[in-house]
Amino acid sequence: MKTQITFLFISFVLAIQVKAQETTIHDQFEPKFININGYQINVETKGKGNPIVFIAGGPGNSHDYLQGNFGKYHTSAQVVFFDGLGRGLSEDAKDKKEYSIQGDVETLEGIRKALELPKWTLVGHSYGTVVAQAYAIKYPQYTEKMVLINGFHSGLMWQANCDSYNHYAKTHFPEKWKAVDSLRAVGYVSSDPEFLKVYGDFPTKYIYYHNTELNQPVPKNVKRSWNLDVYYNIVGRDGDFHVTGDMGDTDFRRKLKEVKSPTLVIAGRYDGVSTPEFAIQYKTYMPQAEFVMFEKSGHNPYLEEPEKFFKLFEQFLSIKK
Repeated sequence: MKTQITFLFISFVLAIQVKAQETTIHDQFEPKFININGYQINVETKGKGNPIVFIAGGPGNSHDYLQGNFGKYHTSAQVVFFDGLGRGLSEDAKDKKEYSIQGDVETLEGIRKALELPKWTLVGHSYGTVVAQAYAIKYPQYTEKMVLINGFHSGLMWQANCDSYNHYAKTHFPEKWKAVDSLRAVGYVSSDPEFLKVYGDFPTKYIYYHNTELNQPVPKNVKRSWNLDVYYNIVGRDGDFHVTGDMGDTDFRRKLKEVKSPTLVIAGRYDGVSTPEFAIQYKTYMPQAEFVMFEKSGHNPYLEEPEKFFKLFEQFLSIKK
């Protein structure tokens, strides 16, 4: 699916879209709709053994890219993929204000109850780590282990993500940035359609990948892989410059030391999103966790250093092939 890139996170989503092969891991999973808090939520689960739930990034991504990378573990564990409210195959919220971090946490808890799982392991990527941490703090009794892949511990850290992107865009593409400055000067914010057309014109794959030749595996048919409404209602209407909303108010730093579940924190040296300057702070805020920096990766180490990543992942979760 090729469409006009509109802004930073849409750029990420479109960058990961590639022509699917004839048969993919996605074909081995079937959508199942579970009523959670009055909405039909798409849940796709397969396998037996210790359950692992995968929480996608964004906020606004569908589960597709995580299933493409981690669906293979259905041979060793029960893997659970889902589309949050307003994402992928799941229903949209009746009121956009319902899109929230806590709402995602309760969707997650609703899935656990529906599947009758006593405990499970949380694996979050990017924004998915925010939901994972919020869940582990609220529901420690149901959290077996946790893996945080290139995540965020606070709104302050998310703001650093925006600042990183904007600095690179301004200094590397000054001609394009003039148009951004012109619109900002007369009051346009990042969620305005007119602004999106200009801001989304920047090449952005470098901010996510150290090796920009890589792409995420996606299914043949995608209903939708991104929802703008979810993104802006969680990070704020001007979220590409000033993080507000739910994400702006989020700060796990003082609570992370209290997390008892064994946790693996993964970061990428060349990550322009979850920047290393802030990622290494997990060593201070969550000293009980295992922290690993991937020295040849950006925001997606499972793609850029797969041998190292999956060996570590399997060892931490005691996955036996």
